[in-house]
Amino acid sequence: MQILNFGRVPGLTKEEQQQLSDLAAAYNYHQSRNAAKDKYYEGHITLNDVNLGIALPQGLRNLEVGCSWGQKAVDVLAARSMFDGFVGSGGSLDSLAKLVTDNRLVAEYAKACRDELKYGCVFATLSADASISCRVRFHSPAMASALWSGEKGRIDCGLAIVDTVKDEHFEGTWRPSVVNFYTDDAVVVLRSNGSFWTAQRCPHKMGRPLMEPMIWNATNSKPFGRSRLKRPIRALIDDYVRTAANAAIALEFDTTPQKYVLGVTDEQYDAIVSNKFKTYMGALIAATSNPETGENPEFGQLAQGSLTPHVEKMRMTATQFAAATGLTVTDVGVVNDANPTSSDAILAQSQTLVLLAQQLNTGNGDALRTIACMAQAVARNCAISDLTEEETGIMAHFKNPAMPSVAVTADAAIKIASARKEFAGTDTFLEMIGFDQADIRRIKAQEQRARGQKLLMEMEDADLNKNVE
Repeated sequence: MQILNFGRVPGLTKEEQQQLSDLAAAYNYHQSRNAAKDKYYEGHITLNDVNLGIALPQGLRNLEVGCSWGQKAVDVLAARSMFDGFVGSGGSLDSLAKLVTDNRLVAEYAKACRDELKYGCVFATLSADASISCRVRFHSPAMASALWSGEKGRIDCGLAIVDTVKDEHFEGTWRPSVVNFYTDDAVVVLRSNGSFWTAQRCPHKMGRPLMEPMIWNATNSKPFGRSRLKRPIRALIDDYVRTAANAAIALEFDTTPQKYVLGVTDEQYDAIVSNKFKTYMGALIAATSNPETGENPEFGQLAQGSLTPHVEKMRMTATQFAAATGLTVTDVGVVNDANPTSSDAILAQSQTLVLLAQQLNTGNGDALRTIACMAQAVARNCAISDLTEEETGIMAHFKNPAMPSVAVTADAAIKIASARKEFAGTDTFLEMIGFDQADIRRIKAQEQRARGQKLLMEMEDADLNKNVE
């Protein structure tokens, strides 16, 4: 776990030094919480984390039980938030296409969305770049920190760890070496020389930090949002891991049910105890009567345990987890005859998840619009207020989070095209009937080639007719 400590940095004003200290304190305060969320997301939960000290033996406290529920809670919702680029009043906005492509913004958004849901927020930072005009990076709270200004309704200042080096004092750990400090009028690049930091100031005209958060489930008291892996969700994961461990231990005992033999001689007892496994696995167990008592040995087996209570408990916990996260019970592994089979029933079951995805798209769409406006301003080295109406009149486009079938969307597209004839010639129509952007480009290129060939043939026929006349 990285700990930030800048001390006194030459070149910073008194106000900037205080902001930097507050940012480092906020970063250090949240690292333990972020580490816990990352642990549950990766599924690295040991029995020591969940053991109540009643049924599970202490000797198994380091055993890990696989559970991907934390990852499911994040990834299933993130998969329904499909950023597809920016559009303007004229449809596709050509001026932003290169920026989106050069920064691989569609692919980077998918990764940033997972971090946003895992930690509660993710930070986008911008910087001027000689090769692509403006570079956009995303940083999780594990590598960045920010302070919120309620008066301004935005980030007041922030920092992001850009690069790290191996720590010579602690093997296997990395310490920050380059940190960007974002203020209203500059990006201050802080570089570590081992024992002290140096500052390089890069002023800008934005009038606000070149840093914008994408926030999930924010409230007035928590402006940077709340994680999908909040404490009640983690408690349900603990419950599942504990129950799965109990079931695994019970299965071991059920596989080899306890047997007993009464009334044997000392020699027979010693023979049985010296090789318990052979005696247990033998197809035939023979013993003579006890000469001292005259009794015949009595064989028996204790009642075998049942996994049914464990399975029912796991099913109950899975249902609670599905209700708390908006996932379907199928997503968390509960399958039975009562599960719906029709597509309409499955869609109705996932309606909560679709509503959550729409909420996610609304918030992220607003943040992406701000990021795009700032990126255009950075590329032109101006303030957002200096952008044209066309440059600011953009919006982020997302695919339908309900993910309807191609048959449903194609039927709707054909009905719309029958009422609006021009709609059939748009890219949106082709998308709705099932073609992706690669297919659309091929279709349009081949249509253009066919039109060119047709025009050449018409011109040749016209010349031929003219020569005949």
